[in-house]
Amino acid sequence: MSSREDIRQRVEELRELIRYHNYRYYALDDPEISDAEYDELFRELQALEAAHPELASSDSPTARVGFPPLEAFDVFEHPVPMLSLENAMNEEEMVEFHQRVQKMLGVVETIDYTAEPKMDGLAVELLYENGHLSRAGTRGDGYRGEDVTPNVKTIRAIPWTLFAPSDAPPIPSILTVRCEVFMNRKDFQDLNRQREAQGEPLFANPRNAAAGSLRQLDSSITAQRRLKAYCYGVGLLEGPRLETQWDLLNALKRWGLPVNPLSRLCHGLQAALNYYRELEARRPELPYEVDGVVYKVNRLDWQHVLGEKTRSPRWAVAYKFPAHVAETQLVDIAVQVGRTGVLTPVAHLEPVSLAGVVIRRATLHNMDEIQRKDIRIGDHVIVRRAGDVIPEVVRPVVEKRNGSERPFVMPNRCPACHGVVVRLNGEAVHRCMNRSCPAQIEGALRHFASREAMNIEGLGKQIIHLLVERGMVHYPADLYRLTEADLLTLPGFAEKSAANLIRAIEKTREPDLSSFLYALGIPLVGSHLAAVLADRFKSFEALRTASYEDLVAVEGVGNKVAESLCRYFENEENEKAIRSLLEVGVRPKALMSETTSRNGHDFWHGKTVVLTGTLKSMTRDEATERLRRAGARVSGSVSGKTDVVIVGENPGSKLQKAKALGVAVMDEEAFLKHLDPAAR
Repeated sequence: MSSREDIRQRVEELRELIRYHNYRYYALDDPEISDAEYDELFRELQALEAAHPELASSDSPTARVGFPPLEAFDVFEHPVPMLSLENAMNEEEMVEFHQRVQKMLGVVETIDYTAEPKMDGLAVELLYENGHLSRAGTRGDGYRGEDVTPNVKTIRAIPWTLFAPSDAPPIPSILTVRCEVFMNRKDFQDLNRQREAQGEPLFANPRNAAAGSLRQLDSSITAQRRLKAYCYGVGLLEGPRLETQWDLLNALKRWGLPVNPLSRLCHGLQAALNYYRELEARRPELPYEVDGVVYKVNRLDWQHVLGEKTRSPRWAVAYKFPAHVAETQLVDIAVQVGRTGVLTPVAHLEPVSLAGVVIRRATLHNMDEIQRKDIRIGDHVIVRRAGDVIPEVVRPVVEKRNGSERPFVMPNRCPACHGVVVRLNGEAVHRCMNRSCPAQIEGALRHFASREAMNIEGLGKQIIHLLVERGMVHYPADLYRLTEADLLTLPGFAEKSAANLIRAIEKTREPDLSSFLYALGIPLVGSHLAAVLADRFKSFEALRTASYEDLVAVEGVGNKVAESLCRYFENEENEKAIRSLLEVGVRPKALMSETTSRNGHDFWHGKTVVLTGTLKSMTRDEATERLRRAGARVSGSVSGKTDVVIVGENPGSKLQKAKALGVAVMDEEAFLKHLDPAAR
């Protein structure tokens, strides 16, 4: 840079840019640039401030972490600041980190490091007082975060009370545990499929989904999102003296806290580098997203000697994996219409290979996102894809514009039915208001027939399209009026295939109550919550006539879900659709009541059951469903209220906890003997 004034202006520009991107990342959980691009900006600012100390400022982003919390939650004060981590972007920088540690410690001996996968989630601190979880907060700016205690308490992996086996260190009187909350890829995909079916905007990636789920004001929504967590360190620990980071991780495990099983103790730098290569090779097959490896000096006394900088500890580093991004051209933007009428813009791209997959389309979410990122048809764009998630357009490459690019305009008429499109107050999406829109009808039918709903085998997207296009089906009830003769008029059907589909439809006339509830597509009611409601109300009629007070009293149902259920059942169109289903003979099966359960097969009724390990005879989901049908409540964690723990192969810590609490343990053979034959 040519002058002192140019340098000052660039420093101020970088600070503003970083503050803006911190806000996008920490406060809104909606990053606009990739981690690699953010790191580049941050490093440039660090270098300029180091070269020109007279420009240093206490309010520079390099002196703080993240962004202050939003005002919707109570403030959570971190007893010890939750610092960020220094990044190493290549092997050379990792070696430099190791050499700095050696020099500061004044040692030539081998240094042990703990190595853990760097989870791509949301950092949270848990406060335990005398072994009981009392509060939980997000990292926020490192000093103050948002109090998300009710939401964290819905995460099954996080214990409300710590476990104290005799061979573990005593539980500290005060303990603050740092953990990363995340969402598995499969759960992320299931959530987006559900949101698409309900006409809601899709999440861009698992991190955004986890962050958005944890920061819900209604914790019942969080409870449906299958969040996971891994603990990696502590802030305060008043109690036992531990000597190493590895001892600390093992203590956390012994106390019942989740620690990533892929964590490893590395003896020396070369072992640490080998672990990085090994994890990078395994990265595609992991069930969750990781973006690097976190290394920490193992000896806690050495961590104390090394100390911290303003923003990060000197005894830890995050060695990042290469980013999965690519550049291509955005050829066009098409609009999809979901089953609730939501219009979703989708980018059509010049095919580009990314992370071993050819990408041709990517989500653009909604009009606000397109305008905020200033994405135009004809732009060269940066596309991001991590693992198996939906490709996303990150930003345009503005410097490659030649003037031929054109802005996208959301249509004011639905592309499927030409009905009026509006944007309602308080919503980020545009909607088609025509309830007879064929795209909405097809979306509702696909959801109704899906595997987790009515599970109508053979009724796929193409057949549904033909049925709607020919005017043969408008509502789910119409499916039960179809005949083999009707199907034979459609292309591709012969006598056998027509008979098979009619038979598959007939098989669903007596669905499980939870499947039927999910099939109705009630907003905010996913498959998990449908099962909870079925378990509580036992019959469809009881749920249908339940008051708001009855609904909100159900564990896992908050204000928003209760309001959604009440609005759904009060709506005249919905009532008409339900009445039609009942008229054609669809009868959701009531769950076993206390009276009927006394018919010789009442072993499971009213019991709280936990499953651990792998069963040979069935999947975990199948076992859960059978137990629910038999009247049991299936929980994800062992407590004093647990009646039975069913143990398969390779059980986890739940077995140890059950034995310590004196809870009954049952192997798979005994489990099968006690199953209600009617539920098998």
